[in-house]
Amino acid sequence: MTNYADEVLQPGETVRYEGTLHWIIFVPGLPLLMFVVAGFLGVTTAWRPAHGVSLYSLLALFALVAFLMQLLTAWIARQTTEIAVTNRRVIYKTGLISRQTVEMNMDKVESVDVTQDFLGRLLDYGTVLIRGTGAGLEPLANVASPLALRNAITVG
Repeated sequence: MTNYADEVLQPGETVRYEGTLHWIIFVPGLPLLMFVVAGFLGVTTAWRPAHGVSLYSLLALFALVAFLMQLLTAWIARQTTEIAVTNRRVIYKTGLISRQTVEMNMDKVESVDVTQDFLGRLLDYGTVLIRGTGAGLEPLANVASPLALRNAITVG
């Protein structure tokens, strides 16, 4: 499968950096997964009726469906988000069925801000805000290796 940046390269344009979202986007589903495991292992029997399925197990089944939906959504977002820096522009593409692309010429970039909290510094992810003349890109959240992205943009 070819990526979007390769499809839109102009003559003489080369890709200097390619990135995507960090795996941290899968983490919000972990509490649901823990609830599922607890429900199916029968950690609690407080709501277990004499015959039939416990209410907790039924809730765990719904949590399993919610977890799988969250996992699928995060996987699709990670697979369909592309961030590329070429020698001429910054390219950001997201979307599976409907595609959203934003491109900014390098000569229009004024500054690149990187925000990382403590966990982001430990795991190497963060939010990158690219400011340009007249307008800027939306903040790119949960970007893997945000400092490498910044360096690829700011190094001329």
